[in-house]
Amino acid sequence: MATHLDLEEQEQLEQIKHFWNKWGTPITAVAVVVMAGFAGWNGWQYWQQRQALQASAVADVVVAAVASGDQARALQAFDTVKADYKGTLQADHAALVLAQSEVDANKLAEAKSALQWVVDNSKDEGYQATAKLRLAAVLMQEKDLDAAAALLRTSFPAEFKGLAADRLGDVLQLQGKPQEATAAYQEAWKLLAPQVDYRALVGFKLNALGQATSDSVISTETK
Repeated sequence: MATHLDLEEQEQLEQIKHFWNKWGTPITAVAVVVMAGFAGWNGWQYWQQRQALQASAVADVVVAAVASGDQARALQAFDTVKADYKGTLQADHAALVLAQSEVDANKLAEAKSALQWVVDNSKDEGYQATAKLRLAAVLMQEKDLDAAAALLRTSFPAEFKGLAADRLGDVLQLQGKPQEATAAYQEAWKLLAPQVDYRALVGFKLNALGQATSDSVISTETK
């Protein structure tokens, strides 16, 4: 019996040796590639986490400088963010904070620059859309209504389309185009969810243009 088992084991070993002689090199190569890929993925994850932490630290400097009124320091830190951390959420946030401080200081050119940077460089649709809406508002302050309208007609994520349509209505109103403004407000009314408080403001705007809405607070009949 022992001899029979020994012969079976020997035969299995020969089969394994034959298989490995034929396929061993490809299998090893695949294993090396898989392990290298795994190591590379871990390295990439580590690098991303490290970038996010560093970006957060520099972005926090921008936010703190803005809060303390140290605009020169905020701009210096933002230059670092733009140079080293473009495409991170932290950089987008820092840019929006800086832009708002520039608007508050009536430095509209500087605010536009920061907002345009987010539009051009953000990898997040939400931040990019927010920057577009705020940039349109700055352009409206500058009376550059054609540029504001063109920006608001560009692509927006579904969650922001209602707000973009509403702001476009405001621009068209300022341009003296009440019919086009009405159409924009009606689009905003349709896109904004009923539970969104801002929708009521769109209803007021439509009512002011003589348009009734089915569930607005004010209707043309009660004017």
